Amino acid sequence: MPVNTESVTLMKPIWIVDDDQSIRFVLEKALLREGLPTRSFTNPREVLKALDTESEADGPQVLVSDIRMPGGSGLDLLATIKQRMPGLPVIIMTAFSDLDSAVSAFSSGAFEYLPKPFDLPKAVELIRRAVGESQREDVAEEKMADAPEMLGQAPAMQDVFRGIGRLAQSHVTVLITGESGSGKELVAHALHKHSPRANQPFVAINTAAIPKDLLESELFGHERGAFTGAQASRRGRFEQADGGTLFLDEIGDMPFDLQTRLLRVLSDGHFYRVGGHSAVKANVRVIAATHQDLEQRVKEGVFREDLYHRLNVIRLRLPALRERREDVPVLARYFLQRSAQQLGVEPKRIDDAALDCLSHFQFPGNVRQLENICHWLTVMAPAQVIEVKDLPPEVLAQPTGAVAAAVPFTALSSGVGGAVVEALGHAEAGLRHDGGGDAMPLAVNAALAVQGVNAAALAAPVTVWESGLEQEALALLNAGRTDVWDVLTRRFETSLIQSALATTRGRRIEAAQKLGIGRNTITRKIQELGIDDA
Repeated sequence: MPVNTESVTLMKPIWIVDDDQSIRFVLEKALLREGLPTRSFTNPREVLKALDTESEADGPQVLVSDIRMPGGSGLDLLATIKQRMPGLPVIIMTAFSDLDSAVSAFSSGAFEYLPKPFDLPKAVELIRRAVGESQREDVAEEKMADAPEMLGQAPAMQDVFRGIGRLAQSHVTVLITGESGSGKELVAHALHKHSPRANQPFVAINTAAIPKDLLESELFGHERGAFTGAQASRRGRFEQADGGTLFLDEIGDMPFDLQTRLLRVLSDGHFYRVGGHSAVKANVRVIAATHQDLEQRVKEGVFREDLYHRLNVIRLRLPALRERREDVPVLARYFLQRSAQQLGVEPKRIDDAALDCLSHFQFPGNVRQLENICHWLTVMAPAQVIEVKDLPPEVLAQPTGAVAAAVPFTALSSGVGGAVVEALGHAEAGLRHDGGGDAMPLAVNAALAVQGVNAAALAAPVTVWESGLEQEALALLNAGRTDVWDVLTRRFETSLIQSALATTRGRRIEAAQKLGIGRNTITRKIQELGIDDA
């Protein structure tokens, strides 16, 4: 196979750290055949010296390190690297006897671990995944370095950005509409930031969050003695925003009598404090927002029509997140970075399958809900790389079609062979078909459970699974085989055990518990089936 010398030259190298010369040699040759440049070291001291003396451009794309070496520990090297290069994917190579301590020690920092002895194609594939992650992180870091106040590449968001650009230099009143959590206040901030009023105050008030009796005073202020407890005069939000911008959120919930006072301010800029007798003038640009249908509120008689027309000079509609699904990945990575900064922890990465699953979620709470999910994942996800199984229950419990489209069965069963996987793979399209039947059989639930997937969310009629298995059996029977029972049973058991061992990182006792079998049984089956769980 010819080597792509151009990619070898342009790409930063994979650094390999191992005192075993044969391991270094094998990995170097395998990666070179794949067009991946390498650089080898025999101990962590050499790595740290190279980082100290060379430029960042000459640094590694991925670091692959043994866990135990003369002259330093791979785990100590990992900790140092994560402080200096937090976005660098680090793969730790470890013998099975080191596995438990290694996983617990570096679960918060390493990209993945590679048990020894390893399967060379699998090792290369793992390193390729790490390279892809490194390149995505490089792009993400460049974007985060100067992240705008709003993110979005979807056409609907580009329309919003164009609207902000056209309106920024104007003093006209703007009405922002959109579902709760879609980012209406961010749009208001952007309009203010890019306007001639940018150096003046931006004052926001949620009219739905303040009791009716207090809202008038909050907006217009009050004079001393205007009501019980008013022991001193107080400036309202209009006066606080003088010269700048006043953002009235959830304007559709404003009490009817206050709407009259607001209309008067919008008409001539004058108002009276509560209990006051002198008119106050404020030079304020008003931006209002609502998640409600104001036209319908006018028809219902709870919102003044003249105020509606006064506010609705220019309208900006903010799309729901489900209308801009292509923006979910960049938003998710941004929120994971920001959550990590707020909590003072290492930013977590999210794999493609989990991003696909998130992108197919309906997000009733819109961008605010995605931000909350990312904060939850930063705290709750057990590993540094977020997978589908780590997503919160509300995402995994979304309708069958959405999950099936977002998480193809090949992703759920990666690295797992066997009749069950193949049968369900043949029937993958059937997950979207309607049909009667009972719940999934126990075997399918187990196969999904060991992958950490909500089986109920992927529930398919029994006939789909049985049909796939029947096709597999018929193919063997028609081929004249007389050992069909043994063949399918063997492949079925192999699939389940390999899946369980993958989710427990090789811990047999925990895998047996997940499968509901005894530890002696799983040990015996591993030997009988010739499963390599190292």
